[in-house]
Amino acid sequence: MAWLLVVVAGLLETGFAVCLKLSHGFTRLWPTIAFCAFALGSFGLLTLALRKLDVGPAYAVWTGIGAAGTAIYGMVFLGDVVSTLKIVSITLVIAGVIGLQLSGSAH
Repeated sequence: MAWLLVVVAGLLETGFAVCLKLSHGFTRLWPTIAFCAFALGSFGLLTLALRKLDVGPAYAVWTGIGAAGTAIYGMVFLGDVVSTLKIVSITLVIAGVIGLQLSGSAH
């Protein structure tokens, strides 16, 4: 259950990163409100998960999901440059996330 919280928190991290860009420096109201909601949800779920998980692997999985999700979203929906190196790098991040989840760090 704790790992599920980390995964959802990582997805919410993707949401807050995208909304941060869309807020244009907190000058647009609705993306700024969405950023706050996603950020609070993400940090809240991560905090709950850390009651049961080691901080290192949990934080790495959270940031990995957020980074990979944000990069993918940017390439698909925001016109970010797509390159072979980016795709290979995202694949490596996802492989690392899976490896950390399989490491059995739950108490």
